[in-house]
Amino acid sequence: MAISDTQGALAGGRSYLAIPGPSVVPDRVLNAMHRASPNIYQGGLIDMVDTLIPDLKRVARTKAHVAIYIANGHGAWEAAFANTLAPGDRVLALICGRFGQGWAQMARDMGLDVEELDFGRASPIDPARVEAALRADKEGRIKAVLATHVDTSTSALSDMSALRAAMDAAGHPALLMADCIASFACDRFEMDEWGVDILVTGSQKGLMMPPGLGLVFFSEKAAQVRRGLARVSPYWDWTLRANPDEFYQYFFGTAPTHHLYGMRAALDMIHDEGVEAVWARHDRLARAIWAACEVWAEGGALKMNIIDPAQRSRAVTALSLPAPKASDLRAWLEANAGVTLGVGLGFAMPSEPAWHGYFRIGHMGHVNAHMVLGVLGSIEAGLAALDIPHGSGAVGAAAAVIAKG
Repeated sequence: MAISDTQGALAGGRSYLAIPGPSVVPDRVLNAMHRASPNIYQGGLIDMVDTLIPDLKRVARTKAHVAIYIANGHGAWEAAFANTLAPGDRVLALICGRFGQGWAQMARDMGLDVEELDFGRASPIDPARVEAALRADKEGRIKAVLATHVDTSTSALSDMSALRAAMDAAGHPALLMADCIASFACDRFEMDEWGVDILVTGSQKGLMMPPGLGLVFFSEKAAQVRRGLARVSPYWDWTLRANPDEFYQYFFGTAPTHHLYGMRAALDMIHDEGVEAVWARHDRLARAIWAACEVWAEGGALKMNIIDPAQRSRAVTALSLPAPKASDLRAWLEANAGVTLGVGLGFAMPSEPAWHGYFRIGHMGHVNAHMVLGVLGSIEAGLAALDIPHGSGAVGAAAAVIAKG
């Protein structure tokens, strides 16, 4: 049998999903979900769900409120708007990638007046520009500032503390809304300390679960805004979800039973390790990936999208190769190594040839040293197999970061 005929056999066994969400679901979470349907009216499920609320707040670093929705991140986006804004209200959308654009478009679709500040696809939010925009809003028409903590498409990490400082310097009363869908339980986030009014996220990334749950954390200031609205869609209303009189009101109906068991297991894993330690693990493994990418980049083909390490997410890394080499590499890895990398988003349309020049590595949630080194070794094999120019010694550079801490 020719070598080319046997390559696919190397992809056998358990595949590895190195995309930026949904992330790898650990066996402990899968096992917690693998059970018969529970009683939703009384007993253990009801008692267990009550324990989720304080533990979710511990991860968000908040004493505020949290509402759980049967939804993905887009549902969490909509819930944030539904509870705080009415058609015609103005929002300031801060855009540093595809998902910032998506949140802004949802605002338009819900009848909001959207003012955009676009920071491009290779840099985070600039607080100075935000301060200037808010100072120019003499009539106080802007009701909310939409900020993507990590834009999953570009891997840009924005400084929420500096953004809050800019808003305070401008003396502007707008709500600060943070999209933490990619960053939650991966990149450091301090909701209360940084003065964030609304945090939205989902279950399928740092929380190490399947997609299906959207989470909205909201401050007392945001809760007060909600109380001033004349009408909120009953399903999206966070009032009873955050403070239910009866169990079903957590979910406005039937509970997402097995997801809740999975979340309990995921939170146990996070708190067993410690949130600070989870952040440190993501930081160390991200730096290992960047060290490998820097070595590969010496060959002249591969580039990291975000140049400054301080502005990169610890959950996802966006990269480029001359088209169509990025798509070739992704296809080779899936067929020959059982590794799936993320497609590029927001840099070109899928119908354009340039689209095949971008890819992403997801390193969020349930990820450890051997997972990262396995992905990096597989990528290096793919670069060699496809004759893509690259520097040598990348995996060793990553290993050195892991060894030294």
